[in-house]
Amino acid sequence: MYYTIHSMRNQGFSKRQIAERQQIDFRTVSKYLAITPEEFEEKFLNRERRRSLELYEGVVTDWIKQYPDMSAAQIYDWLKEHYQVTVAERTTRRFVDSLRKKHAIPKTKDSMRQYEAVIDPPMGHQMQVDLGEVYVFDAYKRRHIKLYCVAAVMSHSRYKWGMWYTQPLTAIKFTQALQTCFEYMSGMPKELVFDQDRLLAVDENYGDIIYTKEFEQFRLSSGFLVYLCRGADPESKGRIEAVVKYFKRNFAKNRQFMGIDVWNEECADWLERTGNAKRHETTKKIPAEVFEQERLFLKPVPSTVRFSEDIVTRGVHKNNTIFFEGNRYTVPLGTYSSGREVILEVDGEKLIIRDAIDNYTIAEHALSRNKGELVSNNKHRRDTTTKLDTIQDALWKRFKNIDEAEVFLNQIRRLKTRHARDQFTLIEKTMDIHDQMVILKALNYCVTHSLFSAVEFKNAAQYFEGRMITETEEIPQNGKIIVVFNSVAAFSKKRELSEYARVLKGGEQ
Repeated sequence: MYYTIHSMRNQGFSKRQIAERQQIDFRTVSKYLAITPEEFEEKFLNRERRRSLELYEGVVTDWIKQYPDMSAAQIYDWLKEHYQVTVAERTTRRFVDSLRKKHAIPKTKDSMRQYEAVIDPPMGHQMQVDLGEVYVFDAYKRRHIKLYCVAAVMSHSRYKWGMWYTQPLTAIKFTQALQTCFEYMSGMPKELVFDQDRLLAVDENYGDIIYTKEFEQFRLSSGFLVYLCRGADPESKGRIEAVVKYFKRNFAKNRQFMGIDVWNEECADWLERTGNAKRHETTKKIPAEVFEQERLFLKPVPSTVRFSEDIVTRGVHKNNTIFFEGNRYTVPLGTYSSGREVILEVDGEKLIIRDAIDNYTIAEHALSRNKGELVSNNKHRRDTTTKLDTIQDALWKRFKNIDEAEVFLNQIRRLKTRHARDQFTLIEKTMDIHDQMVILKALNYCVTHSLFSAVEFKNAAQYFEGRMITETEEIPQNGKIIVVFNSVAAFSKKRELSEYARVLKGGEQ
């Protein structure tokens, strides 16, 4: 309204005319015209920004009615995920509190566990790992299912990582998850903190811990230390306890399950958007920023790590890539399918990717010792040349496989790469409507004059077609003119330039 009023004023409308056309009060027009753009920005636009969440009052009210236990932090994350809002989290919290009071929707509270404060260890020293379970609603099966989570957090930076499964974890899957976590973080800490779980420890044995075969193999090959919590001692791994609860309440709660691959991708996006990008309330720092420094203190991940039975599996992502040791490797287009896994095998400096069922080789790559690279193979990209080759071969056959046609088509494809298909289509249409003799003359003309274009070929064919019609009409007037149709014999033989030079000099008749 402000800009409309000033625009109409600049066009010469009076205040009364503006009020009548906009159907507003005359005094409102005067008030807006008296305000400078700077004053308007300060008084009105800032106030509208503060009220911007009112646009989402309906959807937020529906959320807290459907999920009364929903936290303001999760609502803030959902608003960023679905509507890309840019307001502060404190503004969202106050807005949600006002809606709960307005609609009388109290928040249901869960029982809270208390933890003792623990001093932060040095950078790169410790990572805490734990398992979690949560029930979510499956959008396809229309019922609740249980998901299993492996969560990890760096004790210094609070940088988090997680992976979800639809089946209970085995010792092999658990070690594979840890390996994936190390690759994701491009390194591993000196010490890992675990709860006493059957996946990694058989018996505490009065301090001489007996590990499972799979975990002991992984621990020795990786070279990290293990701190196993004693019974009834949650404070020693309080950070990961809080992270598992954070995963359940802020990410998983009230979110519909659309498949484990989609779920893990959404979790990765959530970690990047919120879990590791949001300022930690205890450290008052952003985990992702602190971790960029902590990453320098991590130990390198051994490239010779092997799980039990020397089998390393990875899921294929939507963009037909797999993740291994901090890098992405491509697989042929079309390899991806929901839930598909492949087997990875390291042979010297080569990574071999095999099918998990039939064990055939899908792709091979040279191993990259860097981090964060996309290692690709051009053969894995979409092949657009096969069909074009077929079209070109068919055209060449219609030209009776003569050399001039091969040169003409190859040059068009080289000079007009982006439009080669359109060029070939126009040539084909031209050959459909003209006589073979006309086509050969047009081809000879274009090659002789280096006119490698379907448009020039079409114009030449039209020209020679017109010449032929003219010569045909002259036959009754001159009986000596003989026109030969549909004959390759009428196609003049191409001579060397030296022969024409000799004729001009009088050497031949």
